[in-house]
Amino acid sequence: MSGDSRKRRSSPHADAPAPGAHPPEASAAPDPPKSPAAADATTSAAAAPAPEAQSPAPAAGEAEASADPAAAAPVGEGEEGEGRGAAQTTEAVEPSSSPRPKRPQIRLRLFGRTDVGQIREHNEDNFLIADLTRRTRGVVDPQRPMEVGPNGLLMAVCDGMGGAAAGEIASQLAVDIVFERMAANDRDGRDGLAGDIVRALEVAGLRILQESNDNRACRGMGTTATVAALLDDHLLIGQVGDSRAYLMRGERLVQVTRDQSLVNQLIEAGQLTEEEAENFEHSNIILQALGTADAVQVDLTYAELRDGDVLIMCSDGLSGMIRDDEIRHIVRRHAADPVEVCGALIDAANQAGGHDNITVIAGVFEGEGLEPPTAADVAALRYAKYAGLEAASGAGAGASDGAGPGGAGAEEDPRIEVHGEIEVAPDSSWLTGDEPADIPTEGVPSVSTLLLVGVAVVCLVIVFLVLL
Repeated sequence: MSGDSRKRRSSPHADAPAPGAHPPEASAAPDPPKSPAAADATTSAAAAPAPEAQSPAPAAGEAEASADPAAAAPVGEGEEGEGRGAAQTTEAVEPSSSPRPKRPQIRLRLFGRTDVGQIREHNEDNFLIADLTRRTRGVVDPQRPMEVGPNGLLMAVCDGMGGAAAGEIASQLAVDIVFERMAANDRDGRDGLAGDIVRALEVAGLRILQESNDNRACRGMGTTATVAALLDDHLLIGQVGDSRAYLMRGERLVQVTRDQSLVNQLIEAGQLTEEEAENFEHSNIILQALGTADAVQVDLTYAELRDGDVLIMCSDGLSGMIRDDEIRHIVRRHAADPVEVCGALIDAANQAGGHDNITVIAGVFEGEGLEPPTAADVAALRYAKYAGLEAASGAGAGASDGAGPGGAGAEEDPRIEVHGEIEVAPDSSWLTGDEPADIPTEGVPSVSTLLLVGVAVVCLVIVFLVLL
């Protein structure tokens, strides 16, 4: 999308690129927030290696703890026969000194990178890669695979919007709050992980909205958020806005998130084709973002992984500049090295115009804990709603009423919130003064009402023209 026509994005970024530096050099740590000036420097991040997931040894002298509960039982328990009770009461039981079997490992070769693009002066994107077992985030060695521990791995891409540096602040707040919330708890199965994702995004949205209301310089800021968390062989993805996640399996590249945008809504309604959407005038309008309302509907999806699957997460600075088929060809060509995947995708987006900030996370899944893909597995890969939403977000979703889409207590919200960019006349001096202006409101429709009416009229005109 071109510079002025698209939604604003900014993020005080631990991983932002320097203006004009293409391609940027990889850096080692996306963690700490930077000033808006420092946020313009391009960085890259791949995740730190995680330790092997182990359970505490039941007794001294054991070499390793097993993930199998039966294997972790004390010697003498679980054995049949009358001698079991007597053995426990009359003599000490020596702990086993033989190593217990490990659970099958899942490894992930992972890297992330962000770039300011060719047009923007500031990088308003942010991304996150974190090991939730070690509770660490940042880059150590992109060539060394991460092992998935009992609490899983976390990845996120956030694309900020707002004036000045506000978008940068929104996206940085989002990745910081999501990491803080997700790292605070041990995982309680997939439903627990799903609930943690939903609540983390809800809390992030409320905190960003509060900061926007408290800080005049941040008024109107918001951010998209695509958050993926891996636990055993399941990848769960929470989506707000139009950043994306793809999975490539075999020769197929499938978008496993759904854009919450006006153009996607028109495509799904059959009023726009994919080709028409590429030149659609209002492609910058998104229907939902963190920090713009006191509640968000998180679209929660999942994928059951197979050995060799490749994950691509990106902001619309990539997906808005090159087609999915080109993304597929690049990923297939460089899939063995996530660093090369990120670099090649960002280069392609810049060569196509680089109208927006570009952020990419690439990961390759492998290990004994993943089944090799069959032809049926390749054909079955698709966008799929997470079926455990009721368990995931019914009782504990305290940040908003109801769960995510399809969850317990979730109701259809008739409101559609449209977030875009508003042109303000240069002579609007009342907007720039230090003191709040005394604007008469009695008998005058509110600004939000006028905006909604205007947007509704524009949408009706667009639909009418398309139908012609």
